Amino acid sequence: MPINQGRDRAEPTVFDPREKIALFIDGSNLYATSKALGFDIDYKRLLAEFQGRGYLLRAYYYTALAEDQEYSSIRPLIDWLDYNGFTVITKPTKEFVDAAGRRKIKGNMDIELAVDVMELADSVDHFVLFSGDGDFRSLVEAVQRKGRKVTVVSTLASQPPMIADELRRQADHFIDLSTLQAKVGRDPIERQQRQADRAQTEIFADEFEDEPTA
Repeated sequence: MPINQGRDRAEPTVFDPREKIALFIDGSNLYATSKALGFDIDYKRLLAEFQGRGYLLRAYYYTALAEDQEYSSIRPLIDWLDYNGFTVITKPTKEFVDAAGRRKIKGNMDIELAVDVMELADSVDHFVLFSGDGDFRSLVEAVQRKGRKVTVVSTLASQPPMIADELRRQADHFIDLSTLQAKVGRDPIERQQRQADRAQTEIFADEFEDEPTA
């Protein structure tokens, strides 16, 4: 167990500007966490925020995709991340029927994330894990045994909290996502404008399709 035991720290003490930093983002978990807090993540601002805290070596984003769908709502985000400084790791979701006959979709990326973390353990000083999943506790401990620091970003502010207690205890540092909202959150006005533009585009498209042809 690390000395700090996941306790909150003042921001300046968490990062050393000489450190090599890598971000590992559990996409579905971070999405659920930000939604629970009532804001959207601006990934451009998130990247810039952590570039200012040290030498940002890599930023990984993990998500499962339903490949049988003609269009996925997450596809525009994936494409943007791919072109703007993130390494995006995806895999297709798997559909199955449970014992009660209910249709379930599985899209866990824990193994992929853990393998990448361990492969970089000799090159990175400080890992930043955006997830509250308690399954990552053993991974965090393994990285710490190699002399690396781990900061976990999730939240205690939601009901229930999105961060598993065992993960928070294991981490060297814990940052509550709610404290980063002003730095990495998307402007609500920008979001409203984007939704309005999308709605207007759909109206124009419908009107164009309804126009009689010669």
